[in-house]
Amino acid sequence: MNASRMAFAIALALSPALVWTQEGAPKRPGEPPQQPTSYAKVDITEPFNVTLERMRAARPIVMKRQQELLAQRYDLANRPAPGVTMFRGKPVQEGVRVRLPKGVTWQQLAAMSPDEIRNRDLFPAGFLPLPHPNHPEGGMLFPQFHIDEVLKQEARDLNRFDLAFDLPDHVLPEFPAPIFLTTHPELGDVSKGKLITIDNFYDTFNGILNPKQIEGLRLLLTPFAQQQFNQTEDRRSVRPSRGVTCFDCHANGHTNASTHLAGDIRPQELRHRIDTPSLRGVNVQRLFGSQRALKTVEDFTEFEQRAAYFDGDPVIATKKGVNILERGSQVHFMGEFQALLDFPPAPKLNVQGKLDPKKATPQELRGEAVFNGKGQCVTCHAAPYYMDNLMHNLKTERFYKQKVVNGMKAVGDGPIKTFPLRGIKESPPYLHDGRLLTLEDTVEFFNLVLETKLTDGEKADLVAFLRVL
Repeated sequence: MNASRMAFAIALALSPALVWTQEGAPKRPGEPPQQPTSYAKVDITEPFNVTLERMRAARPIVMKRQQELLAQRYDLANRPAPGVTMFRGKPVQEGVRVRLPKGVTWQQLAAMSPDEIRNRDLFPAGFLPLPHPNHPEGGMLFPQFHIDEVLKQEARDLNRFDLAFDLPDHVLPEFPAPIFLTTHPELGDVSKGKLITIDNFYDTFNGILNPKQIEGLRLLLTPFAQQQFNQTEDRRSVRPSRGVTCFDCHANGHTNASTHLAGDIRPQELRHRIDTPSLRGVNVQRLFGSQRALKTVEDFTEFEQRAAYFDGDPVIATKKGVNILERGSQVHFMGEFQALLDFPPAPKLNVQGKLDPKKATPQELRGEAVFNGKGQCVTCHAAPYYMDNLMHNLKTERFYKQKVVNGMKAVGDGPIKTFPLRGIKESPPYLHDGRLLTLEDTVEFFNLVLETKLTDGEKADLVAFLRVL
């Protein structure tokens, strides 16, 4: 299919004359754009079966466009690092996967000023913000391995008829992820290799948690209506859906790399893709949300249910069946359980969270020195948890001119929460939108953005240190 036919097919599939976009402005092919609005259309006039067939037919075209973008930006090969695994044995991917512009090396690029990179259009495409698989549509998307397990355990279907998750499984976190509790370090992984769901949580945690915590976990595993998974005619599941759970994204209290769009930005093209952050270590964190700076985990829990589930639109939330949690009991119980989720063991770190010289390799010790020195990582990521409970604006827009990519306008990232680096090898991909597939990609990104000019050896040493945190 040529580019013009593909563009027409995508436009037809998303035509808001039939299914309205977040802005609610009709955009029939050939019609001039209308003034955007912050509100979505509530009254859907197209029959559901027509929406289903139209968007189902367009799905291969939309996903082909996204896969072509990913292939242009990244080396997506399954290339694990020898001898490096996550806690339960999943191989950790190695190497820089972001593709360089033709004619330059990483060292040459790092020697240039931001203005030179911008003027010569040399900022690697894989460092640009990553669009949602269908940015004009957006919504929650889950990796297929999670969808299959939930369908098996609960007979609850998280498949979308219009879209599928875009990144390959080998660059995603371990599944099911282990669960570590601050109250039971002696038990290790309390999940015992299972995805914890509403079907098995009680037998797994009875006798380990107190009644409040068990009730909080139950609520985190209970499906509630959400923008794409609900019982209305503008859902994106074939059958009316019971909804999604908190732990459909934060699987086992960690992350399965499910993605969504931030609900607090308009118009749609400026909304940022969100890679699900881990809930491990929320007890030592004071900011929540990639860019929202909510002040407590209870605030974030309530915010997700009332607003983020429905793209920040309370009218749509009411229509689709928003679940209003009771702050004094339900939200409190959910927050209490989340505060028990611990980081994975790091046997090479001492009680201060720094490398024990008796256990670390020379390369890891060199990497720690780079981290605390030339690499400037410690400025934001201080031991023992390797965070500062602040937000920082990297001003990546210094390096590129505004551009539209698959329906997303890349204009910069804005302030981003400093995520803890404890257990970082367990939660790829990286950055708030998952644009960096490996730790090597992450080191190259920050080497360029912070202008630290690390040598190849210093980069390798830094990655070795990050892997043992």
